[in-house]
Amino acid sequence: MHDTVKSQSRDGLRVTWIGLGANLVLALGKFLAGVFGHSSAMVADAAHSLSDLVSDAVVLVGLKLGRSEPDLRHPYGHGRIETLAAQVVAFILIIIAVYIGWEAVGRLTSGRAQYPNWLALAAAVVSIAVKEGLYRYTVAVGRRINSAAVVANAWHHRSDALSSIAVLVGVAGTLINPAWHSLDSWAALVVAALVAKAGVQILWGTIQEMIDTSPRQEVVGNIRACALGVPGVMEVHDLKVRSVGGRYQMQLHIVVDSRLSVVQGHDIAKEVEHCVLGDVKEAVEVVVHVDPAPFQPELPLS
Repeated sequence: MHDTVKSQSRDGLRVTWIGLGANLVLALGKFLAGVFGHSSAMVADAAHSLSDLVSDAVVLVGLKLGRSEPDLRHPYGHGRIETLAAQVVAFILIIIAVYIGWEAVGRLTSGRAQYPNWLALAAAVVSIAVKEGLYRYTVAVGRRINSAAVVANAWHHRSDALSSIAVLVGVAGTLINPAWHSLDSWAALVVAALVAKAGVQILWGTIQEMIDTSPRQEVVGNIRACALGVPGVMEVHDLKVRSVGGRYQMQLHIVVDSRLSVVQGHDIAKEVEHCVLGDVKEAVEVVVHVDPAPFQPELPLS
């Protein structure tokens, strides 16, 4: 189990480092394209890519510390650090959405016009392709290793792609007809709403985890069915499951025949533990309590 966690951590760190390098190159390229392409929207998009570097750094710290081994002071592990990292990225997304929306409204109300050239258009196309590719790669890894922080960072990549789409619409519209320069601002408002929605959804998920909300009933039902399927288990009760950094910790009580020995009861409990850890890929800790069934003496034959 520890080897699996280390492998997942390595995968998460790898995809985040790749994203960090891409964001650094994109931020520089979009800034130069914005300056020489006469597009203030592209310069703002470059700032968005710089903010991705912040979220990358947060996720790197969250993964490095959040998936480290339990110790004496943290016997349940450090998964909450990863949850906090996801919250930070969610707040960054929300702040970016507000910034994009505010700038768009400001351009619409002031009537400021932008007349960029083909260099800004090309930079927007490259940015969309790279950031959408990074989103798909990162979200796939994040879901596979059950990391809310990595998934949140994937949405940060997509938010950058969406903002570049707004730039693309604005630049292309202005090149086709200079009177359409307001297209950029209207597209940016749509992008702001999408980015804000993603940030709020991620934030709500991390809040649910922080207050130990039980996972969906399908997961709880699978755990219960797994335990009941072990020979010797008569009943399952007091099943409690919580998510920590996208991984499940749980405890449950099983009822066994009261005439069994301590060793036999213990063996059944270990079978339940192995069953749950094998069937529920997100499970990392299973505590099984063994309860004896009420003794029912045999009635004498009449």
